[in-house]
Amino acid sequence: MQTPTLGQLATDTGAQVVGDPDLAVRGLAPLDQAGPDQLSFLSNPLYLPQALASGAGAVIVSAADLERIRAEGQADGRNWLVARNPYVCFARIAQGFDRRGNTDHRTGIDPRASVAPDAVVPASCFIGPNVVIESGARLGERVRILANGFVGAGARIGDDTLIYANVSIYHQCVVGMRCILHSGVVLGADGFGFAPDIGPAGVEYVKIPQTGRAVLGNDVEVGANTAIDRGAMADTIIEDGCKLDNQVQIAHNVRVGAHTVIAGCAAIAGSTKVGRFCVIGGSANFAGHLNIADRTTVSGGTSITKSISKPGGHFTSVFPVQPHGDWERTAATLRGLSKLRDRVIQLEKRLQGQDAGISIQHTEEKKS
Repeated sequence: MQTPTLGQLATDTGAQVVGDPDLAVRGLAPLDQAGPDQLSFLSNPLYLPQALASGAGAVIVSAADLERIRAEGQADGRNWLVARNPYVCFARIAQGFDRRGNTDHRTGIDPRASVAPDAVVPASCFIGPNVVIESGARLGERVRILANGFVGAGARIGDDTLIYANVSIYHQCVVGMRCILHSGVVLGADGFGFAPDIGPAGVEYVKIPQTGRAVLGNDVEVGANTAIDRGAMADTIIEDGCKLDNQVQIAHNVRVGAHTVIAGCAAIAGSTKVGRFCVIGGSANFAGHLNIADRTTVSGGTSITKSISKPGGHFTSVFPVQPHGDWERTAATLRGLSKLRDRVIQLEKRLQGQDAGISIQHTEEKKS
């Protein structure tokens, strides 16, 4: 396959070449490791010295950073790809190299797979060994399901979706176009729904049938061992463009707005609605039945127990890291805050009483 030139990469990404547009770019590499036929990028001005010292054939930069480099007198004789957002430009170019490097163009159904006679599997799809596709399932064009995958009855998978090994998609669930589901994903398991029945012998938990679906929009990526439960009656919905990291838990009837990103080990309890363009840090957790506004940022390890109505906020509920002994003293202080508060209230009342007494005394002295 033909090696792209810097000019071709600029055309593909809407960037501008400063230098030699005919430079052949054979790969991507970090600033400190790149060679003369490789492309690197500068997205943080703190790494400007590395960019100046880099052996890369070309570097993706912003217009502002290129001006700084010119001010240093080190722009001449080198090749630059000027982009509005260097990191995004790098990501798009990296996707192109990844596509060029993908030599797996297999199609068809592996003889070890089990596909129901009435399942719809276009000829452009690839179905790997030991995959099971049940009755009524429908796959779009160019879907790839790798070894040991499971697609339940009536499930639907959109065009160009990639499903890695050992993924389970339960019955009636929906996966949009161009999605990526990594190994161990479980889509559509029963939500955690039980009705407590308190009787003479104790509490019995009666299962509530989970009859909704789990529905993924287009361009959703789901990390390894993430679980997205089906709804109890309505659907659990992950909207277009969402990116979920490894080991995320999405409970029944949750709705995650478009282009929200959720880092590893986060958990969202049932019926909570997360807005669009939100950023959820690792190990953050949400109580159920909340509404989270668009463009909300939640720091890692934060517990959200109340709805957030104002868009664009940043919320954190964790202590900054400190030595363990200091943390123990801080925790001991926190345990005593309620008693300290009561003492402060009593002192304020006493001071107010003293102030009132002094005021009365001054008034009587003026009268006399």
